[in-house]
Amino acid sequence: MNPNMLRRSLALWLLLIAAEILHGIARGILLVPHVGEFRSNQIGVFTGSLIILVIALATVRWIGAKQPAQLLGIGVLWLALTLAFEFLFGRFVVGASWERLAADYNILEGGLLPLGMIVLMLSPWIAGRVRGVV
Repeated sequence: MNPNMLRRSLALWLLLIAAEILHGIARGILLVPHVGEFRSNQIGVFTGSLIILVIALATVRWIGAKQPAQLLGIGVLWLALTLAFEFLFGRFVVGASWERLAADYNILEGGLLPLGMIVLMLSPWIAGRVRGVV
């Protein structure tokens, strides 16, 4: 990945995180009182995935990737940064326990976040395919 593509990928990741933070705030205000935290988190995986895909579709040409492997690499970068952010911010800023943070990733107990992370990782590649970039 060339330096320009890396800078653009990092800038877009910051946009994704900002959008997901706003999504989480809106979900907390509008949805949690009606369905509870856990169900709200489950619903949020789908709405958050949609937000990520829309941003990827809108920006994939700007990234400048021309190869499927480059787009997959960007997705892996976004995944790694997001997981680090989720766990470090959740633990050390929000003060959530490791168990609480891991609960959203436990598919056997209804945690759907792994599905959202797969969408996040594949979103640059999906957007590239849809937009005819690769």
